[in-house]
Amino acid sequence: MKKIAFVFTKAPHGDAGGREGLDALLATSALTEKIGVFFISDGVFQLLPDQQPDRILARNYIATFKVLPLYDIDECYLCQEDLVMRGLSSINRFVLDTEVIPAETIREKLVDYDVVLTF
Repeated sequence: MKKIAFVFTKAPHGDAGGREGLDALLATSALTEKIGVFFISDGVFQLLPDQQPDRILARNYIATFKVLPLYDIDECYLCQEDLVMRGLSSINRFVLDTEVIPAETIREKLVDYDVVLTF
């Protein structure tokens, strides 16, 4: 089986990328168990709780990230440097339990995946 990485790089609700990435992630989980999820750059905002997308008439898909463990998706990573650059830290609450790791470690982990999909 191929190892597939999903990399979220964009802030939520600005476009459909985050929602489409999450949909693809959940669909792919039915095909393989070797999935990693990475939140880098503005993608770190995908996991912030208490968002109000209804104010811009967008669908609230963020809470769906909470179900990833039910799909046996346990390898989830947040970029430490990107959190800091955006005024966040590992002590912030997020909707999903993730491992906060340095950018260098993320690059090293991504090399192990056969397919890398970026949203």
